[in-house]
Amino acid sequence: MTRIGIDMGGTKIEIAAFDAAGAERLRRRVPTPAGDYAATVAAIASLVTGAEAELGARGTVGVATPGALSQVTGLVKNANSTCLNGRPLKQDLEAALDREVRLANDANCFALSEAIDGAGRGAPTVFGVILGTGVGGGLVVNGRWLEGANSIAGEWGHNPLPSPGDIDVPLPTCYCGRRGCVETYLSGPGLSADHVRGTGERLDAAEIARRAGAGDVRCDATLARYETRLARALAVVINIVDPDVIVLGGGLSRIDRLYERVPAAWGPHVFSDSVRTRLLPPVHGDSGGVRGAAWLWGGP
Repeated sequence: MTRIGIDMGGTKIEIAAFDAAGAERLRRRVPTPAGDYAATVAAIASLVTGAEAELGARGTVGVATPGALSQVTGLVKNANSTCLNGRPLKQDLEAALDREVRLANDANCFALSEAIDGAGRGAPTVFGVILGTGVGGGLVVNGRWLEGANSIAGEWGHNPLPSPGDIDVPLPTCYCGRRGCVETYLSGPGLSADHVRGTGERLDAAEIARRAGAGDVRCDATLARYETRLARALAVVINIVDPDVIVLGGGLSRIDRLYERVPAAWGPHVFSDSVRTRLLPPVHGDSGGVRGAAWLWGGP
């Protein structure tokens, strides 16, 4: 059986197809039609039909999407790609593709991929974190992702940053309407905004990390603030879920120093005499979402 996964990103839509053993057979990506819901549905349908024509096989389709499906209406909610909110994405994709389509939050798909055969392989409880344009989280227990009663399990990015101090105020405004959300500090744009507040200098997250590694004192200070905030935010996850492994994904997961400095800082905020939770980089990198979407129909 061919397993097809779709990852709906803010800037690109990616498709990958896998065989029953988990081997990749095809991968493509196209730009996301910005702010255009109908064009987004059409782009996904075109990717799937094109892939199946090339492979000569029909497959199952799983989709990693921003936000989640409301348990009340069945419509998309909480997506930072706001053109999806309030839309019947599952129904529209099923109509376009003439089959059942399974949808899950992109962070859940990332966590599922890394738990099945990635950095969290063999661990009973895996928390997957997306640190990118937005901040998300997904939870996998014994190989099964948890959706939750409200379809928001693991959605830590829109909780308030724990224990805000002088370095954290004023609390930034989030697109969700709240102030001081974890996402406003720990996303790539959040890191850039903090650097502007601290220095007046506009740099993207990758450049801040590069300059910090080259000895830039101001960029190093910005990254140090980021690390203490990430440690505080993940300590809350450890206190509630107590995962064996936390896997970082998204563009900021490429900052190598996080894996040493964040665990060194989270201890005082964890309600335990020791912390055995491991913080790990992803095995599958940017492929986590599309792989996890394919595994919504069963992993290799």
